[in-house]
Amino acid sequence: MPEAPKTSPHNRSSSHLNLSQKNTETLHFIEEVTSKPDEIQQQILSEILSRNGHVEYLERHGLAGKTDRHTFKKIMPVIKYEDLQPDINRIANGDKSPILSSDPISEFLTSSGTSGGERKLMPTIQEELERRSLLYSLLMPVMNQFVPGLDKGKGMYFLFIKLEAKTPGGLVARPVLTSYYKSSHFKNRPYDPYTNYTSPNETILCSDSYQSMYSQMLCGLCLHNEVLRVGAVFASGFIRAIRFLEKHWPFLCNDIKTGTLNPEITDPSVRESVLRILKPDTKLANFIETECSKKSWQGILTRLWPNTKYVDVIVTGTMSQYIPTLDYYSNGLPLVCTMYASSECYFGVNLNPLCKPSEVTYTLIPTMAYFEFLPVHRNNVVTSSINVPDSLNEKEQQELVDLADVKLGQEYELVVTTYAGLYRYRVGDVLRVAGFKNKAPQFNFICRKNVVLSIDSDKTDEVELQNAVKNAVTHLLPFDATLIEYTSYADTTTIPGHYVLFWELSVNGKTPVPPSVFEDCCFAMEESLDSVYRQGRASDKSIGPLEIKIVESGTFDKLMDYAISLGASINQYKTPRCVKFAPIVELLNLRVVSTYFSPKCPKWVPGHKQWVDIKSS
Repeated sequence: MPEAPKTSPHNRSSSHLNLSQKNTETLHFIEEVTSKPDEIQQQILSEILSRNGHVEYLERHGLAGKTDRHTFKKIMPVIKYEDLQPDINRIANGDKSPILSSDPISEFLTSSGTSGGERKLMPTIQEELERRSLLYSLLMPVMNQFVPGLDKGKGMYFLFIKLEAKTPGGLVARPVLTSYYKSSHFKNRPYDPYTNYTSPNETILCSDSYQSMYSQMLCGLCLHNEVLRVGAVFASGFIRAIRFLEKHWPFLCNDIKTGTLNPEITDPSVRESVLRILKPDTKLANFIETECSKKSWQGILTRLWPNTKYVDVIVTGTMSQYIPTLDYYSNGLPLVCTMYASSECYFGVNLNPLCKPSEVTYTLIPTMAYFEFLPVHRNNVVTSSINVPDSLNEKEQQELVDLADVKLGQEYELVVTTYAGLYRYRVGDVLRVAGFKNKAPQFNFICRKNVVLSIDSDKTDEVELQNAVKNAVTHLLPFDATLIEYTSYADTTTIPGHYVLFWELSVNGKTPVPPSVFEDCCFAMEESLDSVYRQGRASDKSIGPLEIKIVESGTFDKLMDYAISLGASINQYKTPRCVKFAPIVELLNLRVVSTYFSPKCPKWVPGHKQWVDIKSS
């Protein structure tokens, strides 16, 4: 199997001398693994099954220690999270026997996807941190081919940890990035000019989101001339950072002018790390004040950080809705998507990072896991909806193809087998084969299966939306009002973005529905949505209050007429539960008669509800 690139040496001068050699080794590694993906994939599967041959899950299905691909595909079922949940719950409750992996489960990574309204728990092992670090190590040598000299400056990245919980059995459950930032791989990383950030570790690891954002922004401003690239994980997070600057620049300027730190920053380690960077600089403070005081914030990134070469954020999938806003603030700087990863597994990298966001492709690295692909099909031309069966019969299970056998232009759902104990697990991402790097396929990310609404890391599907609406409309019953029809859209013109519901009502009662009741409907919907949404509202502040817009009678008939005029079949038409097409949103907005917002944040606590119940009982 190809040898992974070596990590950076600890000696700073040696690191600079060896940077070119390291880049060459990394690019050679990519060339090697993409030249023989099928051979490597067979080795990966065999290694996973050899290590875990006697775990309970594989024995239960009768694999009997076999490690060959043919037997594995014939015997092992293709599964969803719900199929694995009883085993996950046993591990979460303290069962330390080798259920899924021969290595001990070190922690759970909480997915942005949910099951039963709670975050999915993905088992992981200590060794997986090495694999994630490997993928990170590929990014900058690739980027350096297109934008040389990035080792000569710093990256201003807004990185944050999120609250974590403990399972009843004592294992930590937290998002994958929180796990990585808290690991020694990140905190004690050797000097590397490519991971030279403006934000000290202490500011990233601060659990208070306000103090973390303020201190990271302040350091980024102090070091503004050294910044060569800027970014965050998601486009939505980077835009929130810009909005934070819009609100707080007078305080930040005061800190820079006086060389003193805002007393609202109380975390001792954060204060100490920031004060190592912060020095009185009246000239810089006046410059920032002049730029931020201007009426237009177009191009604010290139005005304040003039040496910035690109913006490093995820703008594929639902994040593409933020591209116009990023273009406005950055004066059209390249928007770069570098990697493709999830809680289940880190998958691949973008080998052409300066491409247009609509043309981003990810090359899956064959050493990360064993990959399979389930063919998916579009239902019809008009809705272009994706048909992915919820459960697979025996024939459909046999349709899965290997990494080296996917077809150009075909769409697939990604299925993974990992070292940490996921076997033929359906990730839920739909990918399209866009081309090849040597013999390895390159994929466009199309969508997350079944998601209709998303602002940040939340992913609300049609069933969850329908359930939330059902719970909300009970507040209308005393007024003899019923919901005739509804649809929704993710409004990202506000920062943070928020969910909007268009409701058409039939009101038969004599008493009009008071505004407070519609606000109760908004809140009831938010309380009904899953824990990822509620965390975004209540803790992370990454999602704004849900809005209900009441539309005129007959609005949804107009919507149907419009869809039919575009070619939809009147026999097959059904109201879309989410709309994105600008003319349709405009049609709905023109018929709005009143609007209402949720008056408060929904309840949210870290961890699963049942864990909280156990602790409180």
